[in-house]
Amino acid sequence: MATIQQIFFKKRIKQIKKANSPKLDKNPQKKAICIRVLTISPKKPNSANRKIIKARFLKNSIKLTAKIKGEGHNLQQHSTILINGAKIKDLIGVSYSVIRGKFDLFGVANRKNGRSLYGVKKNI
Repeated sequence: MATIQQIFFKKRIKQIKKANSPKLDKNPQKKAICIRVLTISPKKPNSANRKIIKARFLKNSIKLTAKIKGEGHNLQQHSTILINGAKIKDLIGVSYSVIRGKFDLFGVANRKNGRSLYGVKKNI
C-alpha cells in the first residue's frame, strides 16, 4: 500500500498494453493477397473443418493466417482481401478474420439475419 507522501510526489508508471493483432500495425483493417486456401480442425470440444487462408500484406509482405467467416466462399490463390483483427478461440494460431463483401470475397448467399457481418446488401 502506498503512503500519502508516495502518492503525491512519485509519478505512476503506466503499463504498456500489448496489441491483440500486432501484424496490422495499429490499423483497423489491411489489404492482403491470398497465398493459400485450406481447412483446419479446431481445438478439443469442437469438431468441424474451419476454412482459413494464408495471406500476405501488400505493403510490408508480412504473412499471417485468417479465418473466412460464413458458409461458402469464392477465394482462391492471388485473390485480394481485407483483413481485420478477430479473436478466434477454437483455432490455434489464428487471430485475424477476412471481411466479406470487400474486394474479391463475395458476401454469403441467401443471408437474411446478421447481414452486415457477412457482406450482404438488403433485398427490398
